[in-house]
Amino acid sequence: MVHEKRENIIFKIYKNSRSVFTINDIALLMGEEKSSALCKILNYYVKTGKLLNPRKGFYAKEGYKWEELACLLYPPTYISLEYVLQRSGIIFQYDSAITNVSYLTREIEIDNQAFRYRQIKGEILTNTAGIVLNKNNINIATPERAFLDTLYLYKKFYFDYPYSLDKKKIMKLLPLYNSQTLVLYVKKLLSL
Repeated sequence: MVHEKRENIIFKIYKNSRSVFTINDIALLMGEEKSSALCKILNYYVKTGKLLNPRKGFYAKEGYKWEELACLLYPPTYISLEYVLQRSGIIFQYDSAITNVSYLTREIEIDNQAFRYRQIKGEILTNTAGIVLNKNNINIATPERAFLDTLYLYKKFYFDYPYSLDKKKIMKLLPLYNSQTLVLYVKKLLSL
């Protein structure tokens, strides 16, 4: 019976499109409560190499997505700032860290991957305007939202190529930050 339960858990995990899970996610997937028996089964799969345990309380499939882990570590959070700006061609400086906006400021490293979290006001963090809510719990800011998050948090920041940003989207998102200083700086920076 226990062997059958073990096989059922690993089958459901690998059948699921997500690559990173908390213990609670797995209990929900199995339709049961979090228990010491479930923890023992998951630890067995870690020891046998069928699951990874990148951080206490988190389980992952081989080749899991860093972005997915980043969004699960300190929820609520979303990927933004330099990570999004770099991939959008707005800044050219390379940094392999995954940068996030969250309720706290923290920097951690897991399996040689850096994760940076910057604290932002709760009303900004929980507003989903300009955030793409992907399946698999990967929440990522649009380039326009990442641009405004960066200016809001860092005040002065150099952007290599801000001209590709959609100015209308930026102006639509600006009231979210409730900062007249930010409005003036954005208008000056983008020549509005």
